[in-house]
Formats: sequence, structure tokens, C-alpha cells
Amino acid sequence: MAKADVKLPEDFLLKLSRLGDKTDEIIPKVLETGGEIVLSKVKSNLQSVIGSRTKVESRSTGELISALGVSPAKQDRNGNFNVKVGFNEPRRNGESNAKIANIIEYGKSGQPPKPFLKPARSSSRRACIEAMKQRFEQEVENI
Repeated sequence: MAKADVKLPEDFLLKLSRLGDKTDEIIPKVLETGGEIVLSKVKSNLQSVIGSRTKVESRSTGELISALGVSPAKQDRNGNFNVKVGFNEPRRNGESNAKIANIIEYGKSGQPPKPFLKPARSSSRRACIEAMKQRFEQEVENI
């Protein structure tokens, strides 16, 4: 599965720790807001690279783009909350969406790479952090 990690700023984490019991309710909402920002950028990047710079006409069905989504925020065994942007599996023909996304991202013999995930991660970082900060402030005001 293709994934992107976004690290939270330290001052943001300190604010979270001061909230006490409400953090388990607020963190998933904040992370899902950030995940939606990254998802929209990944989706637009993917749409722009599919079928571009090909020798033959594109056979895209749109299935890869429609399989793209954000997971709900879940807590791992280390106590960290995570949200993942990735692809639902499998495709209708049994192939893996992650495999096809990997081939598009990194290329293969005879097919040049068309990165869409890594540029989306770097270009959406600031917007994602800002959206999460705003959502966090909204949630803090509601307490």
C-alpha cells in the first residue's frame, strides 16, 4: 500500500497533551481533516499523470482513482494515532491497486516513472498542517 507520513510540530503536540481526557476524541477528527487535504492533492496528481507521456493511447478505467481514500484514524500498539491515504484492494480483475500505483510512481522497464504520491506529500504538507491546526482550535473552543 502506498502511504505518506506527515510529522506533527512539537508545539502542536504540547497543546494536545494539555487537553487530558478529550484528546482521544479530538485527535482522530484533526487527523482526518489533514488526511482529506492530502487525499485531494494525491487524487489531483494521480489524475494528471495517468495516461500522460504514453506511446499508446491510455486504457485507464478510472478504477485506481476511485479506489483512493483515507482510512479512519486508529491508534497503533505504540499509542500513536494514524490516518492513511491509500488504495482499496483488490481491483475487479484481481490485481493489486498498490502494485499499479507503485508502477506509476516508480516506473518499470520501458515505462518511465510518473511520481504522484511523493510530490503530493511535499506540496500538501503546509496546507495539511494549517488545516489540522484550524480544526484543532475549533475543537478546543468547543470544550
